[in-house]
Amino acid sequence: MAKGITKRSDDYSQWYIDIVRKAEMAEHSPVKGCMIIKPTGYGVWQKMQQHLDRLFQETGHENAYFPLFVPESFLKKEAEHVEGFAPECAVVTHAGGKLLEEPLVVRPTSETIIWSAYKDWISSYRDLPLLINQWANVCRWEMRTRLFLRTTEFLWQEGHTAHATHEEAEEETYRMVHIYQKFAEEYMAMPVHVGRKTDREKFAGALHTYCIEALMQDGKALQAGTSHHLGQNFAKAFEVMFQDKDKERKYVYGTSWGVSTRLIGAMIMTHSDDNGLVIPPKLASLPVVFVPIWRSDEEEAQVLGAARELTKDWDPLFYKIDDRDHYKPGFKFNQWELKGIPIRIEIGPRDVANHQIVAVRRDTGEKITLPMEGLREKLEAMLEDIQQNLLAQARKRVEENSYVVDSYEDYKARYEDGGFFHVFLDHENPAVEEQLQNETRSTIRCIPFNAQEEEGPCMLTGKPCKGRVIIAQSY
Repeated sequence: MAKGITKRSDDYSQWYIDIVRKAEMAEHSPVKGCMIIKPTGYGVWQKMQQHLDRLFQETGHENAYFPLFVPESFLKKEAEHVEGFAPECAVVTHAGGKLLEEPLVVRPTSETIIWSAYKDWISSYRDLPLLINQWANVCRWEMRTRLFLRTTEFLWQEGHTAHATHEEAEEETYRMVHIYQKFAEEYMAMPVHVGRKTDREKFAGALHTYCIEALMQDGKALQAGTSHHLGQNFAKAFEVMFQDKDKERKYVYGTSWGVSTRLIGAMIMTHSDDNGLVIPPKLASLPVVFVPIWRSDEEEAQVLGAARELTKDWDPLFYKIDDRDHYKPGFKFNQWELKGIPIRIEIGPRDVANHQIVAVRRDTGEKITLPMEGLREKLEAMLEDIQQNLLAQARKRVEENSYVVDSYEDYKARYEDGGFFHVFLDHENPAVEEQLQNETRSTIRCIPFNAQEEEGPCMLTGKPCKGRVIIAQSY
């Protein structure tokens, strides 16, 4: 166990905070509820941006940027939307030393400001579909915050698209939640359930919301991404219409979808251990670190020379040679393990003489002796193996902590231990959801797309239900 990191089994919440701080991911800012993302944490976010942005652009989306400030009147145009976000809004009433004629809301999300622009951008069916994504920051005045998981200001991406028909918008909503699934599983090595939120849990102003739900090591669920079918709600609020091929004027259909720096918290809680951070290789801004070992100036020149010769044609973003001479190798070993670097390479005079290195895997701690010849290719293969191993470990954890339960008494006896519970529940009745939450602090995480076709009685009311839902305690 790393010094200064609480064991997961002793206090999971404190363990998480210790990992974020000791691995130098982020720290609290002078503004309550906000955070400073340090280079280690921001490097992970940049890798997430890089991979997600490619997935978005491969499906035809383009990036744009919209203002941080939203006229208060815009937010009020869609009644359900303003009701959902009003308690979280930060409002600017004064600027330039004067009282503003109209207050400005610091964006909690951008539907209103974007749909006000779409009114001028869309006039014909030829302008559709309009597929726009934005990378930005948003502000939601949270009362209880935790670094990365829930902060007053956070970074995210938000897609906003416009379509000619309900079916096209539905196809987009469905496609994007599966892109999030692909990213979570293939890049974050984090298995997720994909499904629909209940009406009680859907996005304010949407017809329905799809989501991905992950399970953390403490058995709690984390909503990791959402995709919303907005119907014509925002189009009608902002008079966004188009002339169709039949010459009729019609309202467009919309979607919005987003993920945030909450994904960094999800990554930490999915893979890290009592020795520190564990970063899946595909998200590591620094996949490989060389730690040279020497005892004399002569050995220093020999070892550093070999490491530099070995890497002279390598991509500089693939590796780092830690040539700091004021720290001992043991300190460097611990530091890079704490920061979650996927592969640490140890190289000393004997290794140079034998034309080999020792590679240490962060996921297993295994030490592997490798010849210098063809090393780059061997390390790339090892990184892929680490990526797949992390996904396999996470999948096994989800399988071992997923349960089928039919009795409410059974659930109440077991939910404190955490996990995903597949149950029959009358999810169309908000009162049932409210009772579940009040009595067990649990919620319906999603109505999974892959639910088996089966029927059974609601475990609270006895009402016949088709298909099971997934419930859990959550962040």
